[in-house]
Amino acid sequence: MSTFSAKWLALRESYDLAARNRSVLKALAGAFREYASIVIVDLASGTGATRRAIGAHLPACQTWRLVDNDLGLLGQPATFQHAPDVKFQARPIDLARDLELALEAPVDLVTTSALLDLVSGEWLDRLIVEAAARRLPVYAALNYDGRIAAEPTCCLDREIIAGFNLHQRTDKGFGPALGPLAASRAVSRFEYLGYAVVQGRADWLLGPDDRPIQETLLASWAELAPLTTALSPDAIGEWLGRRRALLAEGRSTLRVGHTDLFARPSGTR
Repeated sequence: MSTFSAKWLALRESYDLAARNRSVLKALAGAFREYASIVIVDLASGTGATRRAIGAHLPACQTWRLVDNDLGLLGQPATFQHAPDVKFQARPIDLARDLELALEAPVDLVTTSALLDLVSGEWLDRLIVEAAARRLPVYAALNYDGRIAAEPTCCLDREIIAGFNLHQRTDKGFGPALGPLAASRAVSRFEYLGYAVVQGRADWLLGPDDRPIQETLLASWAELAPLTTALSPDAIGEWLGRRRALLAEGRSTLRVGHTDLFARPSGTR
């Protein structure tokens, strides 16, 4: 499943890369240090950013099964430069319906980025149960967790951000989404099924020079505000104007909170 354009995925990739939690990546690398080769299933793979971000932390001989329902995005990873020992298998699968098909053997690791906050509690439980039944480790990165800090602060920041967080709980194709609750629910469910979980913050830190992504985020939050707040269009427009002015003056910073996690069945080698 992919609800995002290639343009947005390209814009955010460098920020995702900088944000990925180093302690979680260290735990991931340690789990596969003794492997000569590895097969990875990447759920909602988009253009293959997860492979580009974590490939160097895994055994050199890699087979990536890229799963998405967007054929245009699935075709892009092969166009990026990669080592000769890295192979790709594109799998167009509707994850909301056919998750089990994506997890067919052989698999050593399940990965995903920026997905869990878009899915329902029922779908997340299904993923975790299916992974546990196969004793598969899961690396799930960049799960939005509801924390946004904008500096300097403006009137209506709190209301606009609350509206965005409310929208994050709406249906994104998997039923009512978990939104900011996703990471904590995933950790508790994995631990209940006997997994050892390493987790850590993976926040976007956007400074005055990061204008394109700040502008994209601010415009998106303003666009959603009429759907999720009681604010008038004029009030929303005034808020967006103030935040854009701060951005133009080189004074705007944003922190957008995410959580990374690596869950590994206890007792695995």
